[in-house]
Amino acid sequence: MSQHILIADDDAGIRDILRMSLEQAGMTVAVAADGQEALEKALSLSPDLLVLDIGMPEMDGLTVCRELRKTSQMPILFLTAQGDEIDRIVGLEMGGDDYVPKPFSPREVVARIRAILKRAVPESAPAVVLRRGVLSVDPGRHACRIGDVAVVLTSREMDLLVHLMRRPDNVMSRPAIVDAVYGTNIHVSDRTMDSHLRNLRSKLTASGCTDAIETVHGVGIRMGPCRAV
Repeated sequence: MSQHILIADDDAGIRDILRMSLEQAGMTVAVAADGQEALEKALSLSPDLLVLDIGMPEMDGLTVCRELRKTSQMPILFLTAQGDEIDRIVGLEMGGDDYVPKPFSPREVVARIRAILKRAVPESAPAVVLRRGVLSVDPGRHACRIGDVAVVLTSREMDLLVHLMRRPDNVMSRPAIVDAVYGTNIHVSDRTMDSHLRNLRSKLTASGCTDAIETVHGVGIRMGPCRAV
């Protein structure tokens, strides 16, 4: 089944290059030329992934992401200006799954989209619910609960939590987590992982589990006891 991608960028040249590259990769593509159009099409079309430029007229990409995250957890890949690190970090902290700085290689964008989509759709496997204290995670249904409280996670946050939950007593180094969660063929900065980990911890804490993830200084991170507050 063809995957549906929405490209939102005010540069017609970038839209055309990405559209052709994604269509050659077998994907179906829709485009938007400004932030308002991006938000409207994302809500009406419900694409499998949104490629979202941060610097756009009418409504910037960060605002589009903020509005979408009120009702949707669709994967978002940000396009950012070269060296614009603040926007990248803010985008990740608002729920973006990844980012690519401009100028970029269309092949890299396609590779990152495939990696995000692969993780967003779990492979067929027997239904297994992972449990730790009051925390339960059902990877197949992309569901997370703390007691009776549902915790809404992005695909990257879910990937990170599932990886930790499957090895609850192991202390895992940052490089090992990056390779397992993001893939070895794509460069991911420490700040990217830090943003996703910070978001995950914040959501778990807000839902009543303050000790879900522990940092072992100088070594890595592991699951905590996940006790009820």
